[in-house]
Amino acid sequence: MEAFKTHTGLVAPFDRSNVDTDAILPKQYLKMLEKTGFADFLFDDERYLDPGDVETPVSERRPDPGFILNRAPYDRASILLARANFGCGSSREHAVWALKDFGVRVVIASSFGDIFFNNCFNNGLLPVILDDSIIDELFELASDTDGLELTVDLEQCEIRSPKKTWHFVIESGRRENLLSGLDEIGRTLTFSESIQAYEAKRRTLEPWLFE
Repeated sequence: MEAFKTHTGLVAPFDRSNVDTDAILPKQYLKMLEKTGFADFLFDDERYLDPGDVETPVSERRPDPGFILNRAPYDRASILLARANFGCGSSREHAVWALKDFGVRVVIASSFGDIFFNNCFNNGLLPVILDDSIIDELFELASDTDGLELTVDLEQCEIRSPKKTWHFVIESGRRENLLSGLDEIGRTLTFSESIQAYEAKRRTLEPWLFE
């Protein structure tokens, strides 16, 4: 997994609450099991004037010019700013894959769906929780700034604009995993020598378990 330390990127203000995972990546694209190839289908139902058309090649589909991720400069945004309960709904990990494949490295919101939140950390995408008042401030800043860029520093737990800094809190274990580029399996494998030693000991003490 790609480690996350500090990222500077363009902010796409996605001003809504309760964005569910089916909106992030509709169900018809869940047949793909690889973690890549989802970028063109992110927010498919809103991004295209022919939503859900799996038969037509993407190059021939009709993008909705009013959708934010279809408009420059937001079509190259790597930080998504949203409101409460982002990523609610079903547990599909594909929603995180689609965001990551599009180029999003950070999602900032006042709260997240629990499973989506966990999936972010296992895929190298940083979900940042901030108070509603700060979210309001960032939306106002984004509306006043043409192409707002922010720096998200996981080492210092800071979000920085050219004029102001905001602090965020993240659980230490999750923070260390992201900084090290480790998902839950990767973190477990760092204890492989201890696991092998334990298994060898059990094999000696209770050999019938291994027959």
